[in-house]
Amino acid sequence: MPWKDNEGGPWGSKGGANGGPKSNNGGNPWGSSGGGTGGGNFDDIIKNAQNKVKSILPGGKKGFILIAIVVFALWMVSGFYTVGPEEQGVVLRFGKYIETSQPGLNYHLPAPIEKVTVVVVTTTRNIEVGFRKGVDRGGQSLMRNIDDESLMLTGDENIVDVNFVVQWYVGDAADFLFNVRSPERNIKDGAESVMREIMGRTNIEFALSEGREQIRQEGQEMLQEMLDSYNAGVLISSLLMQRVDPPQTVIDDYRDVQRARADKERFINEAEAYANRIVPEARGEASKLIAESEGYKAQVIARADGAAQRFISVYNEYVNAKEVTKKRIYLETMEEVMRNTEKIIIDDASGRGVIPYLPLPELKKRSSSNQSGEVR
Repeated sequence: MPWKDNEGGPWGSKGGANGGPKSNNGGNPWGSSGGGTGGGNFDDIIKNAQNKVKSILPGGKKGFILIAIVVFALWMVSGFYTVGPEEQGVVLRFGKYIETSQPGLNYHLPAPIEKVTVVVVTTTRNIEVGFRKGVDRGGQSLMRNIDDESLMLTGDENIVDVNFVVQWYVGDAADFLFNVRSPERNIKDGAESVMREIMGRTNIEFALSEGREQIRQEGQEMLQEMLDSYNAGVLISSLLMQRVDPPQTVIDDYRDVQRARADKERFINEAEAYANRIVPEARGEASKLIAESEGYKAQVIARADGAAQRFISVYNEYVNAKEVTKKRIYLETMEEVMRNTEKIIIDDASGRGVIPYLPLPELKKRSSSNQSGEVR
């Protein structure tokens, strides 16, 4: 063997009683005298370590206790932590949930007993469904459509392209951390599932026109109910409908159909408006004519009744007194005739010497003027 010349192995000394290496300090490499076991005394090792510690620490055992107290105090002080105004702290004790700390200065038992995870709870986060936003090389924003997410089947077996954004924030930090493994993935999948369910019982006409607000509100409520059933600790602040259109491949044809339907509705509305204007006018005119005819009828009947009653009364007077009635009728007739003619009365005293003259040209002229006035 190569170490035979050293009479004791590679340490250059003879072995002890059990064949172990021998050195100047008694036969072991730790500096203590070798015993019958040949491996050194463990108590001597402990004593040497204590002596070294005493040489380092002034005061011996008291100095060690003082340092231990300082280290313990620093360890306890490390349990203080702060939570921001938009955050919540989740405290775990040996991995078990204990409490949720609120914003401000808080304390927990230092590690490894307790651990705190701080979660941002008030910041609103967005999840895009059906599309992704990005920026091109020129710095311009662009939007890429995701057909697997956006194309949905409607209740009348048509296809619509739906893009929307879910805005959410953390409502309960503990539920958010421990009840759901991947909250954002669950929110996205849940939102897509809810929207497909709503579109599956909605006609395409309603979805593309006045139904967008109703779909948005119903989708937000259904998604919140789904997440609450999971105890996900998430609150949906809003669901924003970005686009509800037919697929790009048929959107031009669909818009042509929409324009034709819009023209049809416009023509129908114009016809109904014209009918609503003309029919009341015609009815009003008819009512007016009926009222005028009724009035004329009543007037003629009343006039005829009056004339008949007057004739009957005159006839009765004539039967009772013929001469008197004749005289009265004659006088009334003459009175009526003379009332409407020009008269010149000449008595016997002033009429002497007056030549009787009948102005025929003047009477003819006056007669013609009267006839023209009647024609007018």
